[in-house]
Amino acid sequence: MILDLPFILETRRNHALEHATLHMLARSHKGNMAGHSNPTGFFLLGDFSTTDVWANTTEALERLHEGESGLAIHAGCGTNLATTALLAGTLSWSVLRLAKSTLTRLVLLPFAVAAAVFGVLIARPLGPILQQRYTTEANLGSMQIIDIIPVRKGLHRVITR
Repeated sequence: MILDLPFILETRRNHALEHATLHMLARSHKGNMAGHSNPTGFFLLGDFSTTDVWANTTEALERLHEGESGLAIHAGCGTNLATTALLAGTLSWSVLRLAKSTLTRLVLLPFAVAAAVFGVLIARPLGPILQQRYTTEANLGSMQIIDIIPVRKGLHRVITR
């Protein structure tokens, strides 16, 4: 299966560890934080000390290895945002594309807004399902944290293998 190709599987596993780490960090850090995963690790954006990143990433790794797969799902994930935008946009566009004139578009506008709202409502449960099935992999296998590098203020690189 394509999701099991090494570079995709490694990215999905790092994505899960990124999410779990953000959950751990959120307990003591209130502020903007984000991450970005790839096959060799992930970046963390936020006002964290390197010591905090080490401690929380290590705890996240241990908890995922112990089976806390729910930590791999995060409400702020780009998968949720993309799902919401795609569904809301597509459904509203589907309504408006029926219009042949500006007047018809104006008449259909409330229906397009209703379709967009419906898309947002559908996306709320669908985004986490897509994360669980496609964009993250909570089973980390033999993953290890190799290093955590402070790139600059507010940015850390977590390297895994």
